[in-house]
Amino acid sequence: MDTAPKDTEPLDTAAPRETAPRALITGSTSGIGAAFSAQLAQEGYDLVLVARGAQRLEAQAAQLRERWGIGASAVPADLATEAGIAAVAEVIDAERIDVLVNNAGYGLASSALETPVAELAAMSTVLLRAVQVLSWHAARRMLDRGRGGIVTVTSLAALTTMGEYAADKAAATVFTESLAAELAGTPVTATAVLPGFVATQFHAAMGAQRPTFPRLAWLRPEQVAREALAAARRGAVTCVPGAQYRVLAAVAPLVPRPLVRWASAGFGFDRAARAAPVS
Repeated sequence: MDTAPKDTEPLDTAAPRETAPRALITGSTSGIGAAFSAQLAQEGYDLVLVARGAQRLEAQAAQLRERWGIGASAVPADLATEAGIAAVAEVIDAERIDVLVNNAGYGLASSALETPVAELAAMSTVLLRAVQVLSWHAARRMLDRGRGGIVTVTSLAALTTMGEYAADKAAATVFTESLAAELAGTPVTATAVLPGFVATQFHAAMGAQRPTFPRLAWLRPEQVAREALAAARRGAVTCVPGAQYRVLAAVAPLVPRPLVRWASAGFGFDRAARAAPVS
């Protein structure tokens, strides 16, 4: 992903610049997505920001334009819907997007059987279908232009059996790896990023209490974005931010699957106890 700014115009205009690289980031307004947005803006990228809340999205775009002098546009879209995915795909087809960051996502506070099936489907649409559709459109446009990079934020949960979230993240990881294989030998890359625990509002947003792990267990969103972009620029297929989690990811395949299932179930006990029954 050789898309760092080169010979760009001075960073003194809020309008999109023809020679500036451009990145589209889903789930851009908080957590890891906000960190990607800030990092790329600082590097001189023009941005296309995607999230559900239009007001918050516009405020983020304005703030980034004012601070970094870049072009930043807001595309409100609900990626849990086919219409929302289609709207973002249209932007990818119509505009030059050098870097796509698939970051939008959320979790559920209840287990699969305690969650309405429509909610399971909506989360799967955000975590997997949106990744597939947007990556497909981006990869084809990037191949036509002869450069580009796709970064998909999945999760180390993909190595576990912790419900629908883990299943969707595992599928998104495999999809990105397979896409990277198809793109091998081209100037376009695809990188799956598998963070561990990150200090964001992820748990609060799904109505769950953040696990009380030692400080060492928590990554900063800025570290995840920085390491992910560095890995993508190296052409890495996968990236596990944080040395502690790289060790865990290396050991995980050696753990017997029954033990993985046991540990995953144990981790979900507290969540299941707090969940309200489905009516």
